[in-house]
Order: sequence, then C-alpha cells, then structure tokens
Amino acid sequence: MTSGSPAARHAFGAEFPGAVGFLNSPTYGLPPTFLTDELSEHLRQWQAGTMAPPSFDEHVLRGRTAYAALTGTRTESVAMGGSVSALLALVAAAVPDGSRVATLAGEFTSTTFPFAAHVGRGVTVTELPPEELLDAADAYDVVTVSLVQSASGAVLDAEALRSRLAGTDVLSVVDVTQAVGWKRLDLGWADVTVGAVYKWLLAPRGTAWMSLSDRVADAMTPLAANWYAGEHPWSTIYGLPLRLAGDARRFDASPAWFGALGSGLTLPWLASLDAAAVEAHCVGLANRLRAELSLPPSAPGCESAIVSIPAGVSADAAELLAGAGIRAAVRAGAVRVGFHLYNTADDLDRLVDALG
Repeated sequence: MTSGSPAARHAFGAEFPGAVGFLNSPTYGLPPTFLTDELSEHLRQWQAGTMAPPSFDEHVLRGRTAYAALTGTRTESVAMGGSVSALLALVAAAVPDGSRVATLAGEFTSTTFPFAAHVGRGVTVTELPPEELLDAADAYDVVTVSLVQSASGAVLDAEALRSRLAGTDVLSVVDVTQAVGWKRLDLGWADVTVGAVYKWLLAPRGTAWMSLSDRVADAMTPLAANWYAGEHPWSTIYGLPLRLAGDARRFDASPAWFGALGSGLTLPWLASLDAAAVEAHCVGLANRLRAELSLPPSAPGCESAIVSIPAGVSADAAELLAGAGIRAAVRAGAVRVGFHLYNTADDLDRLVDALG
C-alpha cells in the first residue's frame, strides 16, 4: 500500500497503512510511512551498490538517545544488541555463582532463560505470583521481570518494586518490550532495562537496547566484543590491542542495519510525542474493551494497553475476529489484543461486534 492510500490511518502526525483492524502490536508494531519510505530508499541503494554503511551510525546514535529518553535512563548507559535475550545473556553471565533469581510465574522466557541457563553454576530461578514477588523481592539476589506481561498484559507495580529494593544489593532487571512506546516510563532506578524495537517501538526486528547501572556494567565482561564496541568504531576494525568504548557502548553488537535505521527514526519520533496523551489514548481504548466484555478492570496505576480475552468470553473468539478482519494473536490459551496510537474506536467497535 502506498503513501496516501485512503485506507491508511493518520495518528499523532504520522501515516500508518494497514492499521485498520490491526490489534496485534504486542506481536509486532506497524511501521509509519516515514520509516517505510526511508527503508525502501535504503533497499534501493543496497540493490544499486550505493549504500554507505557508515550512514547508519547516526541512526544508532539517535536510537540510543531516544531509548534513554523513553525509559528515563542515561544515554551513556545504553548498549545496543540484536535481541533481549542476547543482551541479558551478558548480564546473566556476570551474576555470581549460586545467585538466587526471582521472576514472575509465566514470564516471557527471553527474560528468564539467560539466567536459568546458568544452573551449572548454581544459579536458581524461582517463579512467583506478582504479590509474592513484590513482598519477597529483597530476599533474592536478582529480580528479572517484564514491566508488562506478554501473555496477559498485566502491568507490574514498578514503584512497589523500586521501594522494596531501595537500599538493597538486589539486582533489578526490567524488560520493557511490551511497555515502551505506549507507556510513560521513569526507570532510572533499575539496574537493567531492556527492550526490543519491533513491537511498540514500530521498527524492524533485529535491534534491542539495554540500559545498565554503573555497578552492573562494572561487573560485566564484554563477551561479544567487536569492532563496533570500540571507542571509535571505524578505527577499531583491525588489530590488537583491545580498545573498547569507556561507556556502555563497549557492550554493543555490530548494528543490524535496517533495525538500526528504524530505531533512529521511530524512537525519536515516539520520544517527541506527548507521552501522557499516547498512554491515555491506548489505555482508554483497552479500558473500554474491558468494560464492553465485562472483564475485570486494571488496578489503578497499572492500566494496560493489552487485553487478554479468555475463552469464557467466546470459545471461538480467534476465528470470529479473523473473520471480521481483526488481526490479533493467541497467547496462553486466550486471544490477546493490543491498542497502539494508530488504533481507534472503530477497531474496538469492530471487535465487539464480531464477538456478538
């Protein structure tokens, strides 16, 4: 679909072809036209042999800076990788032998498997329900959790976790993949935040960002050290000695060009928006759906843009929604929908009508 198509949605100053009926942002977000136009141009340059790899450096810088702004962290604390799990593998490798790790029951495995893989060093991972996790977090060495749960959309009380861990040595790891882009975040207190760009951040898959506290960064080894992790990447392509960046860039992976391109375009755009307005828009639609389907409301302060529709609402919900042109996903036995900034009440009404 080309720019200017009558089926395209316009939201917050950007155009989104394909947004009508698309409620699958927790799986992947839709790119705005300003990104796909730029991506198409770079694909043409690649095909013609005129693409200049150093041109992606500016997009890396913009993406890094915008991730910091969107999460309330420091730009110099942010590292770039290819996925959440690859970045967390560096963190998990740095925890001491015998560390006790707490997480939420049913947590997305990219947040837990990097730690569980160290069972041979005596690292244990314990799954807890949310209330118990918040009560017992300070009894563990590491807490690794998603701020917003992938399967259900449940939002963790971040302030309660921060308060529980304040003044302790517990390492806090917060996966923001299902939150950043629609939810206002202020996570400068967390030792680690990590997020992939291809969902609510609307960029191509292949790039993720991670912020690190000084104490965590100091304990980590740049196990994937490479030329792009150098202080001046284009001067660290060949030869020893090892010469890495002094800040979190020493943990960078070499950029996946088109994921980096997207990060440098969509993340700064999202960071420029009125974050409160974006969150109110997304949560408002989700709350209306919960009311329409008589689902329990979110707890105050923990409202979510993701709604899980249990089988009890409609046993064949997935088929009904697909027949109505609603794109969603099935996770943990329930239909999962997500409302992003390009969704409207028309999508909500179509969903409700489809379920009867």
